[in-house]
Amino acid sequence: MKVELRLPNLDLPGAAIIATCWHAQVGQRVIEGDRLLEVLAGDTIVDLPAPASGKLIERAVQVDDTLHTGQVLAIIEADEE
Repeated sequence: MKVELRLPNLDLPGAAIIATCWHAQVGQRVIEGDRLLEVLAGDTIVDLPAPASGKLIERAVQVDDTLHTGQVLAIIEADEE
């Protein structure tokens, strides 16, 4: 099953949100809750966690991209249970 990481509402009106650092490479195994992507929102750094355990199969944004709430940031091929 594919699981999407989407940008949540960070409740920082008017702040530009920018992808700053990926913590996993495409093809890498990730564990649910691990830091996956760091974003900068105004003066605040936010680490976005992996929404599921599995393999990161796509990074949908690049470092320095400007992001918006609800945008797909990554896709994980989740482990089967």
